[in-house]
Parts: sequence; structure tokens; C-alpha cells
Amino acid sequence: MWNYSEKVMDHFLNPRNVGEIVAADGVGEVGNIVCGDAMKLYIKLSADKQHIEQVGFQTFGCASAIASASALTEMLRGKSLVEAAALTNQDIAHYLGELPEEKMHCSVMGMEAFQAAMHDIRKKYPELNLPGSENDQAGEDRIVCQCFSISERKIKEVALHNHLTTVEQITHYCKAGGACGGCKGEIQAILDKLNGKAAAAAPPATERPAAGVPLTNLQKMRLVQETFDEVIRPGLMNDGGDAELVDIDGNTVYVRLRGRCAGCPSATQTLKHWVEAKLRERVSTALTVEEVKG
Repeated sequence: MWNYSEKVMDHFLNPRNVGEIVAADGVGEVGNIVCGDAMKLYIKLSADKQHIEQVGFQTFGCASAIASASALTEMLRGKSLVEAAALTNQDIAHYLGELPEEKMHCSVMGMEAFQAAMHDIRKKYPELNLPGSENDQAGEDRIVCQCFSISERKIKEVALHNHLTTVEQITHYCKAGGACGGCKGEIQAILDKLNGKAAAAAPPATERPAAGVPLTNLQKMRLVQETFDEVIRPGLMNDGGDAELVDIDGNTVYVRLRGRCAGCPSATQTLKHWVEAKLRERVSTALTVEEVKG
């Protein structure tokens, strides 16, 4: 049994903005009823085509899918198209007060439906020059996961927006690799490429001792600080968050989350799946991260 927040249950039992919008300016449809989840999102724009005036949805899926769609429609209403284009699936999860990791794909599906609706609007109103109009990168729309029709672009977006580093996490967030598993090797290659790009862009790190030689305390502290400054903080800041390195005691690193990360219901996931994972990858597998409140 999933442990849902009160807000998730409220949006599941009392979904907002359900139903089709006739003559919608943008319609986005994602998912497949055969696979278990499907969603259709309708967007009606204001008279000047600059703001979202009305949003409706139809969905087939679990409580998280219904709640995510309902929350998304509430978040979109009244926003300008530029503001709406900046939303991510993490914003949906934050709005609902956290989703179980195994259900994060429902928030991703909501964003996919919105992005599809925005694509429809761009085609109908090219004069609006909406964000993302020139963001198509050749080759990334190819389907990697044939079972769930997940593209390379979607896998990259989910990994970057949610700081994911493993194939298992990708599966939790967008289902890719969750059926036959034949695409898991390719998903891993995509993740390796993303990590490789980040490593290539980073300045040379403090020289490490040879394999098998333990780090001195000074080396460890320098590597932790470098990883924080060059990888962890930039990643968090891309999503409006931040973090402060408070202290290092042996193999325990004490961190205070800042910005949107502070008090976020997904703070534990951020600390483990991004901060701790990157420190273990770049410094030492013995490191653990503890959050400092306040």
C-alpha cells in the first residue's frame, strides 16, 4: 500500500478541472491504456494568447496519475505561457507534498501531456515564438524504450531535472526499462554520456592518491568541497535550489539545503540520489550525507 500525502488523496478523491475543453488551443495526449496509464490535457488561452485561461484533463490510471493531472491543471491556470513552460515534474510532486518514488512517473506523464499540448500550441500559433520552439535536437526523439514509447529526449530530461544517476531510478520516474528490460543497456549509456559531459566540463579535480591508498583528511575535505562547488550546487541551482556544506566529520558530510530545496518534501531523495551519490562517485564510497535543519 502506497503512503500518499493528504493533498494527493484530496486531488485523487476530488479532482479539479476534469473533462474535455471544446475548441481548445492546445491538446496533449500521452500514455497508453494498454500499459496502464494515459492522459489527455486541454489548454484554452486568453484572448491575447499570452496566458492560460482554462485547463482540463481526462486520465486513465492510478491515484497518483489522477492527482498529478489535477494538480497540474491548478498550477497552470492563470500562468503566462513563459511561466508555464518553466514548470517541471518536480513542481507537481512538491505541490502535492511528495509522491512515492515508484509513482514519480505519474508526475512525469503530466509534464509530458503539458509539453505535448504546448507543442500543439506552437504549431497553431508560430508567431508567438514560445519557449522551446527551437529546442529540438536531431536524433533525441528516437524511441529508446519500445514497450512504453519513451524517447531519448524524455530520458535525458527526467535524469537532469530529477538528478537521477541509475537505470532503476529512470524506470521509477518514467517507466523506461520497466517491461522487457531490453533497453536498460541503452539507458545506462545515455546516463554515462550525461555524466561524462559533466565530468568533461568540470575543472581538473584535486589529485587523488593511487587506487587502494586511503585519502588523507585534507584530501577528502578538498575533494568534497570541489564536488560541492563544481557539480552539486550547479545541479541544484538549475532547479532553483541550493545547498551549503556545513561540516565534515569522518565520513559523514553535513549539508543544509537552500532555496527551493529547503523544506521540500523530496529533500531526502535529493540528498541521497544527488548529493550523496555524487560525493560517493567522485570522492569516496564510504561517505554518507546528513541534513542540517534551519
